[in-house]
Amino acid sequence: MTLSGKTLFITGGSRGIGQAIALRAARDGANVIIAAKTAEPHRTLPGTIYTVAEEVEAAGGRALPVVLDVRDADAIEAAVNAAVAKFGGIDVCVNNASAIDLSQSLDIDVKRFDLIHQINVRGTFLVSRACIPHLRKSENPHILAMSPPLDLRPEWLGAHLGYSMSKFGMTMVMMGMANEFQSDSIACNTLWPRTTIATAAVEFALGGEAMLRQSRTPQIMADAAYAIITKPAKSFTGHCLVDDSVLRDEGVIDFDCYAAAPGNPLMADIFIDPATV
Repeated sequence: MTLSGKTLFITGGSRGIGQAIALRAARDGANVIIAAKTAEPHRTLPGTIYTVAEEVEAAGGRALPVVLDVRDADAIEAAVNAAVAKFGGIDVCVNNASAIDLSQSLDIDVKRFDLIHQINVRGTFLVSRACIPHLRKSENPHILAMSPPLDLRPEWLGAHLGYSMSKFGMTMVMMGMANEFQSDSIACNTLWPRTTIATAAVEFALGGEAMLRQSRTPQIMADAAYAIITKPAKSFTGHCLVDDSVLRDEGVIDFDCYAAAPGNPLMADIFIDPATV
């Protein structure tokens, strides 16, 4: 099964993991909606919805760049309607848009707390819900969220409670919808990286160059996402998945090609037991 002729609605697609997923789908000849806030070049971060759209079409796909803030319910409906008007439907919804703040409970600003929950949990719920009427018409409908397994260890909650709640909330949306829409054969799953991923968020907001050198490239998430959304939706739903485990099940045994800086030790991502890296 490939994504040829399929339509993907990807939030947060202007850079990083969302961009990588878009380009992987484009190589199959997919239609890709790049829905993100970045319409103008950022002073430090690369990529806009328009530059990714150009890359998608250069890779063999068709693109629709859409300016979207996933906190805006009306804008979500308008973006989904625009996608359906252009491509005739939606086959895959990828909830990649996310906000991060690792502050502890007494330190996090209330506005930042609200922001990460509005984007991560509420945004995932609203985008998924808006796509479902169209996914019901697809031959192989999938919803995929970039969120962690539901490992409710006290140390994950205590380290950054606000952020942990928001990411686990995304996973709960997927697990709930997997059950709710099972009769519609809409697959709902989550995907999370084993290691930190070499994105702008890691470089500029978390660990700088040192963390980048201990990360894998976004391509590993794109390849794992591709493996998930090309599976039969009827029989593959309700799973909390980790990128390299997905690829091992696909027969991948060499992961060196995904290292951002080959030869350096890898760093476990948040919500992942370091002993498994």
